[in-house]
Amino acid sequence: MQVKDVIARIIEKKKDVGGIKEVYYAACGGSYAAFYPTKAFLEKEAKEVKVSLYSSNEFVHNTPVSLGENSVVIVASHKGNTPETIKAATVAKGKGATVIALTWINDSPIVSEADYVIDYSFGPSKEISKEKTMNALLTAVEILNQTEGYEYYSQFMEGRSMIDSIVSNAQKHVEKRAKQFAINHKDDNVIYTMASGAGWGAAYLQSICIFMEMQWINSSTIHTGEFFHGPFEITDANIPFIIQVSEGSTRSLDERALAFLNKYGKRIEVLDAKELGLSTIDSKVIDYFNHLLFNNVYPVYNEALAEIRDHPLSTRRYMWKVEY
Repeated sequence: MQVKDVIARIIEKKKDVGGIKEVYYAACGGSYAAFYPTKAFLEKEAKEVKVSLYSSNEFVHNTPVSLGENSVVIVASHKGNTPETIKAATVAKGKGATVIALTWINDSPIVSEADYVIDYSFGPSKEISKEKTMNALLTAVEILNQTEGYEYYSQFMEGRSMIDSIVSNAQKHVEKRAKQFAINHKDDNVIYTMASGAGWGAAYLQSICIFMEMQWINSSTIHTGEFFHGPFEITDANIPFIIQVSEGSTRSLDERALAFLNKYGKRIEVLDAKELGLSTIDSKVIDYFNHLLFNNVYPVYNEALAEIRDHPLSTRRYMWKVEY
């Protein structure tokens, strides 16, 4: 079922109880990061509908009292078997909320805990316009448009139709740069990521899921708006940073941080959404496409880094191997 139709059905069913008042997103790891643009979207664009983003286990143990029949809870689990996310869905249904599950595997355990299931494109030949982040974004866009109305709905959909070609061109654009990055950083034991706005989740994912989980490199994500309130003191000629310079409303935050890094640092990898072609999307909606761009450009770097370090991205020490 298409996202638009799912939301229409939910709105119809909730019409007699006061409609949708709260939207909660709950997931772990990369799926949690993929939900960040949805949070940013509804926080900025919605006047009445409230939104929150939770790590699944926090949602289970720190459940909001407003959760109920006027709530929609969207959970995501790639293989549909993340225990904490399954439990989050169970808790949500127990409180009378409507649950939408995003998953790549339709016959997975999380399906039985959801009222609606939305699958997504994944893999080397995936369509960016149909992947997890976009489907998550569509839940937010449709909820807003079908309740309050979204003035820039058509511009958003036009941006969606453009994102695949933008990402494809950007991936080719960074190929040589990514190989040099791998050479320059193969022996590093720490790499920081920096970002702001709706694209922040891409930097967070790169930090916790790639550098820490898949490459065993120490990392942390620094919000460019917070950089000058503590973290900038670590800047020197040896500390490596990757900084996302987004297109849209928070670009000035990124540019300010980058100017400082260029003055006092040496090892800075810049991913500039404007350089990578995102500015062809309408400025009224461009903020929400930064994550899709950055998150799909990072793999070019990650594959090069894994190869030169002889540390495959599938390598794990604890995950799925020990009890936790």
